[in-house]
Amino acid sequence: MIVKKLREQKHWSQEQLSILSGISIRTIQRIESGNRASLESLKSLAAVFDTDIETLQKEIIVIDKSTEEWKAKPLWLRLNLVGIRKRSHLIFVEQSFAVLGLLAWLGGVFFEQALLPFAPALFFSAYIAAYTVRKGDKDKVW
Repeated sequence: MIVKKLREQKHWSQEQLSILSGISIRTIQRIESGNRASLESLKSLAAVFDTDIETLQKEIIVIDKSTEEWKAKPLWLRLNLVGIRKRSHLIFVEQSFAVLGLLAWLGGVFFEQALLPFAPALFFSAYIAAYTVRKGDKDKVW
């Protein structure tokens, strides 16, 4: 749910949102952490944010690369996310590099030694993708 993002855009604390919506702080914390909200809570939040319930139920997983906030991110992060719009896509890239690295290593050990030099590069690429995912989570780019 996008409640946390909407709350942060308005520069409200969870306590302020609790007062405005009539929902307990604990319930707001649960909703922001991804737990399902009751219909009554959704109605209250929709009224406070002046939006509809469907909007509150959407999951933010796409990067908005047109904002000033995006342009302020480190260059290496922006370059690593070229062509990537969703967190799940980057996780797929990470897993793909890890599997290919494992296959190159096993193939180099058991079949064709010429594959062996590719394994470290593929594992390193998987590591960079994983680090980029974690940095993206920390910087809230999704």
